[in-house]
Amino acid sequence: MRHSSRGEVDPFIVMDVMEAARAAEESGQHIIHMEVGQPGTGAPQAALERLQADMAGGPLGYTVGLGLPELRARIAQHYGEWYNVDLDPGRVVVTAGASGAFVLAFSALFDAGDRVGLGLPCYPSYRQILKAMSLEPRGIRTSIDTGFQPTAADVRGVQGLIVASPANPTGSMLSKLDLARLSEACEIGGAALISDEIYHGLSYGKRAVSALEVTDEVYVVNSFSKYFSMTGWRVGWMVVPPDHVRLVERLAQNMFICPPHASQRLALHAMECGEELKANVAVYARNRELMMAGLAEAGLATMAPPDGAFYVYADVSDYTDDALAFSQQILAEAGVAVTPGLDFDPEAGHHWLRFSYARSTADIEEGLTRLKAFMAAQ
Repeated sequence: MRHSSRGEVDPFIVMDVMEAARAAEESGQHIIHMEVGQPGTGAPQAALERLQADMAGGPLGYTVGLGLPELRARIAQHYGEWYNVDLDPGRVVVTAGASGAFVLAFSALFDAGDRVGLGLPCYPSYRQILKAMSLEPRGIRTSIDTGFQPTAADVRGVQGLIVASPANPTGSMLSKLDLARLSEACEIGGAALISDEIYHGLSYGKRAVSALEVTDEVYVVNSFSKYFSMTGWRVGWMVVPPDHVRLVERLAQNMFICPPHASQRLALHAMECGEELKANVAVYARNRELMMAGLAEAGLATMAPPDGAFYVYADVSDYTDDALAFSQQILAEAGVAVTPGLDFDPEAGHHWLRFSYARSTADIEEGLTRLKAFMAAQ
């Protein structure tokens, strides 16, 4: 049967690593998971209990396309609490995860053939979703000196720009001045700005800045997967300019009908579980300290500045020119699953590995012990 060229996207390598790790576990090997950006915790317990009561009250059918009004209002309140931004709830769009938000954003903002800039390294699905939608991802070469983030000078010849702060895979963050300069460059160049903020709440030493603090001419994407520890529930949100709400609503109605109702209810309740969520962040902070020190002791001292999220992006060029093969060797010989940089940077990623510290502290300690022994043997 014929098929579309839009489906010919690259694999999401971390998912392949997860499958290899699963197969190793099935064969009896004990694997420490540092490959996937998934919290080791689940959704907040109090939120789950409240959802059970909601479900006992009757069937949870369709919601309106933009999401539960009470959840949209609570998200708007969140921007006041965290960023001192007075946000109209009418601008909030609840989505089927951040992935659903990107599909809606790209559909609303770009026409086939448009070029969208993204700093390399970056979250790989940006490129693949763009390709699948007949858009052209335009890689922007960045450097460790700028935290692997694009600068205002990079905004040229594109119809859009995606930035992430904290970023995946690096954990680096953009300052308020950085975001203001990028926003201004996009406005001057006629490019749409998309700000991926799904790791907000996971920062260490300084808080992440929302693009909404510097402009309303932006699509802000966030998710309940990371800080709120709800990966499998597949619910996120977008904030869009006022004159884009109806445009996005029409797309959402037709593409998704609505995000899962139960997930939206759980998200609403999770936003009231601050103490449990702060405790999760304290674990990540401890894991981050262990990871940075442990990787340096293992000989992997060159890394991107991990200001936020729960990743360390480390240079392995002293040991290999093939990060994919090196990650496979680490899995086979050390029993630690890590992600090769090629997922995030098809040009220079063969010299880098991403290590996630989202799991329990005991897992991070054991994984580092194994990695140090492995690296000592190289």
